[in-house]
Amino acid sequence: MLYYLFNYLDHNFSIPGIGVFQYITFRMAMAVITSLIITTVYGRRLIDYLRLKQVGETVRNLGLEGQMQKQGTPTMGGLIILLGILVPTLLFAKLENVYVILMLVSTVWLGAIGFLDDYIKVFKKNKEGLAGRFKIIGQVGLALIVGWTMYFNSNIVIRQEVKLPVKYDVPVEFHMRGNHAVYTQDIKSTKSTMPFWKNNEFDYSKGLKIFGPNYEHYTLLVFMLVSILIIVFISNGANITDGIDGLATGTSAIIGVTLAILAYVSGNTVIADYLNIMYIPNSGELVVFAGAFVGACVGFLWYNSYPAQVFMGDTGSLAIGGIIAVFAIMIRKELMLPLLCGIFVIENLSVIMQVSYFKYTKKRRGEGKRIFLMAPLHHHFQKKGFHEAKIVTRFWIIGIALAVITVLTLKLR
Repeated sequence: MLYYLFNYLDHNFSIPGIGVFQYITFRMAMAVITSLIITTVYGRRLIDYLRLKQVGETVRNLGLEGQMQKQGTPTMGGLIILLGILVPTLLFAKLENVYVILMLVSTVWLGAIGFLDDYIKVFKKNKEGLAGRFKIIGQVGLALIVGWTMYFNSNIVIRQEVKLPVKYDVPVEFHMRGNHAVYTQDIKSTKSTMPFWKNNEFDYSKGLKIFGPNYEHYTLLVFMLVSILIIVFISNGANITDGIDGLATGTSAIIGVTLAILAYVSGNTVIADYLNIMYIPNSGELVVFAGAFVGACVGFLWYNSYPAQVFMGDTGSLAIGGIIAVFAIMIRKELMLPLLCGIFVIENLSVIMQVSYFKYTKKRRGEGKRIFLMAPLHHHFQKKGFHEAKIVTRFWIIGIALAVITVLTLKLR
């Protein structure tokens, strides 16, 4: 909203300095600062309010060191994160941008699902919370909205280089690259970025040629299925990772910074051309949202780091995981998430492996056996005697390494 106000003042009154609001990097910085203020200053008040209302965490005794000391710690702190994301985005982003709209919808949608789950646990005294199938239905519903919009919305396009004459009934743009003339078009496409692949680009429609001459008819179905898989897996991965103080929050902040970089280079025609990567018109506005997201995670970490004064609950964990997944789909980097979100993936897989192996051995041998001392993986290391602060720090280091590798893959072809 402030963007439109200052834009109006700049055009009608020519006030010196007002034009700085036209720059995405400035608005991103303002989003980060505003988000930090909201999460740190007003976060303290929300924590006190949650403690006053006795909105505390119910801890199950799993035999982990220091676990029972967390009994009664305020939960549902994800509300702080949601406010830290939504308010700066509404203030500094272009709200007519389809990418920003989808990210706002995703934040509210998954935040509401997580809030309902926490509400049932805390106020209805039901430890199971919202049934898992309803969470999945909510995540799938969001994936269908995102996938359908990405596929059909006319404002969601990519710019690609073409040779004359062109077969598409779309205007051709011309610019010089050094001494060479380059012709480009903004077209609808199902291309995405895949690391270690030829030119780092993968087209869903081209990957379906094995189904015969009408392979393009299946493109929407495949794209929808990929969107569902990614949103459900990453959202639940963040939820599972949120098991010890600061782990999910810090990891998400690292991922958020990386996604901001990827969104900036993908939405900047000069940088995208220099790096020879896919340029996505209008997607650069997502950098403002990413700034708010990172600011919210870092600000929340002020209170969530060991020893945590507040837990985010499903209100936060389901939302941040889903935000990361949808954001990556928006900038066509969803196929890079297994690398970038390696911590979430490993945590998720550790649970799947543990449960599957236990059921298999119990069926075959009558007694269930385990691969890890406890799942998710961070609890395995707790069982081995590592302090949770050390586990979190080492997981962050791994997350940073994965983030650096992810950015480097833009040039590894």
